[in-house]
Amino acid sequence: MKIVLAYSGGLDTSLALAWLQRTYDAEVVAFCANIGQVEDLGDVEARAKANGATSVHVEDLRRPFLEEFAFRALRADAVFETRYHMAASLSRPLIAKRLVEIATEEGAQAVAHGATGKGNDQIRFYSGIVSLNPELKVIAPVMEWDLITRAKQIAFAEEHDLSVPSFKTSPYSRDTNIWGTSVECGPLDDISLAPPEEVYTITRSAESAPDEPRLVRIGFETGTPVTIDGVRYDAVSLVERLNELAGTHGIGRIDIMENRLVGIKVRGVYEAPAAAVLYEAHRELENLVLERDLFQYKALLSKKYAELVYDAKWFSALRVSLDSFFDDVRERVTGEVTVKLYKGSATVVSRQSENSLYHLDFASYESEAAFDHTAGTGFSYIWSMPGRVSGLRGANR
Repeated sequence: MKIVLAYSGGLDTSLALAWLQRTYDAEVVAFCANIGQVEDLGDVEARAKANGATSVHVEDLRRPFLEEFAFRALRADAVFETRYHMAASLSRPLIAKRLVEIATEEGAQAVAHGATGKGNDQIRFYSGIVSLNPELKVIAPVMEWDLITRAKQIAFAEEHDLSVPSFKTSPYSRDTNIWGTSVECGPLDDISLAPPEEVYTITRSAESAPDEPRLVRIGFETGTPVTIDGVRYDAVSLVERLNELAGTHGIGRIDIMENRLVGIKVRGVYEAPAAAVLYEAHRELENLVLERDLFQYKALLSKKYAELVYDAKWFSALRVSLDSFFDDVRERVTGEVTVKLYKGSATVVSRQSENSLYHLDFASYESEAAFDHTAGTGFSYIWSMPGRVSGLRGANR
């Protein structure tokens, strides 16, 4: 049997690599996706080979992650429960896709991942994998093995002379990529207390942020961010630059109660400085260039899109069809938006676009050139007719 393992190089997946070989009498192929996590991936390949991997794939997927997943969600204005930018949720279908592709290349019969039974990721991996290749067996070592204590894990590593990272005693569970970070567990389990400052890794507190605001001008072409202050960047460089700028000014922190797919409420502390700025700018640009009905109706579909991403339905027909709608909408979304970064807030201060529907002659109270005020009486009369009729019948009292 051959198994492709989603391998981070961390403790759990290092143990999993060895455990899979022994439990399933299998050859194990290690796959590590670089999606911009803060962890050092320098020795991942060597560690995987030292622990018996028959081959190792380490791939830089930051650009496809942003262009094909994160920026799609941005163009859809998809934010889960109005606040979470879904950095982890968006990365899982990409990892699942590559697991399946590598399994095909390697002639593997199964794939494995390091998710637990309590989180959403187990469902995202499983759903993504079987949607792309239902014939593959999906294995989750953490949900099968008995290595449930640190003592057992250490004993297993020593018994089999495994190469593992140093055993650290952090109380937190972290997940990071270029689009954002998430932190759970430890002191955060007490929801009556504010998160300790130590949980944040890419943003400064609002109190310690610079006393002078920073204006940043974001340029979009058909809904995709392409420039900062007039300078063109590739997707990775643009997000990295915005993470730096916005993080310095304390932008992108959220502390929420989150309704997990598995049915429990958890507290999630997130950082997504670049995403926070890009969503603010993109939404404002859309409001400038889209007709009222389209802009408001899109918000309904944005909510559904976010639910599909969060609920492990990236490969669903509905998500694909919604992308067709958003791809049509994005054709109008070209222009520049200037955002003021200051002490934890990102505020739009100017916007411009060749597709702008803002017309000064109609909008300004100083102008009489275009708007016929005398038409207002008739419009109000007709618009209020349902209420007038109800009022005559006494239904409004």
